[in-house]
Amino acid sequence: MSIITNDFEKINITKIKKAKNNKKLTVITAYDALFAKLFEEIADMILVGDSLNMSFAGRPDTLSATLDQMIYHTNAVCSGAKKAFVILDMPFGTYINKDEALKNAVKVYQKTNAAAIKIEGGEDRADIIKHLTSNSIAVMGHIGLMPQYVRSEGGYKVRGKTKEDEEQLIADAIAVEKAGAFAIVVEGVMSNVAKKITEAVNIPIIGIGAGNVTDGQVLVWSDMLGFFEDFKPKFVRHYMQGASMVKQAVNQYRNDVQNSSFPSQEEEY
Repeated sequence: MSIITNDFEKINITKIKKAKNNKKLTVITAYDALFAKLFEEIADMILVGDSLNMSFAGRPDTLSATLDQMIYHTNAVCSGAKKAFVILDMPFGTYINKDEALKNAVKVYQKTNAAAIKIEGGEDRADIIKHLTSNSIAVMGHIGLMPQYVRSEGGYKVRGKTKEDEEQLIADAIAVEKAGAFAIVVEGVMSNVAKKITEAVNIPIIGIGAGNVTDGQVLVWSDMLGFFEDFKPKFVRHYMQGASMVKQAVNQYRNDVQNSSFPSQEEEY
């Protein structure tokens, strides 16, 4: 008997906004049709994150991901999960000003079935978000620790440790909401500050490394399923030991090939 409780309901912007204070939202990344199909009726939203540049391309950060890469992977995800609410993570350099941002967002809408895009930045990007939402582009914001700022910030740093930074983060969230975003990812923020951010706006706050005080959570699938072995971020929970399970299975396959037990008669034509 399945232990999975499936209460899947196809989601949209209106339902996402109504989830505030009513339902914790579950978001997970996906980069291909196979895994997207597995997540389709479980997660509320699927994010095609530029994290794929690190998880699957082996790069040290997300910065070299291109828009064409993101479009390719988003099309794969949309093909595998046709009922899912899919968000494309706009890569570094694709929203440096309002005109570039709109041109690239329109390209995303024309070439994929993505329901929305995500961009990093707070008050500094509010004018860009406003320009996009005013032109019928659904935008999810992203504040706090922002991976695309890693080089300019000198590394990945937890935010909200000072009163000044706390005030800036709250101002960022309010600015992003006023600009028309339907939700905001808050990453790498002290949980007491994440709580204040969540209470300061009327749209859902999706946390990652921000405690359980937000309106939902997002994780990279290869992190949560234990496939990434280099290190385990503090905020990640492993729900299975994926890497060791795969290695065990492939070792068994190799052994079966070497001892000729695979393929068996039942597996022959």
